[in-house]
Amino acid sequence: MAYQKLSRDSSSRKALFRDLVTDLFLYERIQTTEAKAKEVRSIAEKLITLAKRGDLHARRQVAAFVRRETLNGDQDAIQKLFSDLAPRYSERPGGYTRILKLGPRRGDSAPMVYLELVDRA
Repeated sequence: MAYQKLSRDSSSRKALFRDLVTDLFLYERIQTTEAKAKEVRSIAEKLITLAKRGDLHARRQVAAFVRRETLNGDQDAIQKLFSDLAPRYSERPGGYTRILKLGPRRGDSAPMVYLELVDRA
């Protein structure tokens, strides 16, 4: 199996990934641990590739995973993914995210990183 368990059971891990991916699409940059960022990166890249297709089936597949949260009451994460992010990466064949290392967290020395979208405003 090609994933890390992150000391969680499967339902908690899936909920964590859903929350992190949704926040990544809304804010375009999140601060998290390196292990979580490496797992979320592959999920986010697959969802952006789905959004680039732009058809109804792709929208329903994305909606099955991404939560319906809004940013400033403007548009939710799914709308932003299909209307803003997918056209931004239409010519890009992959590599939509980057990981920037920050250093250890103060409490437990876990390696912290920024997971952000490439070409963000």
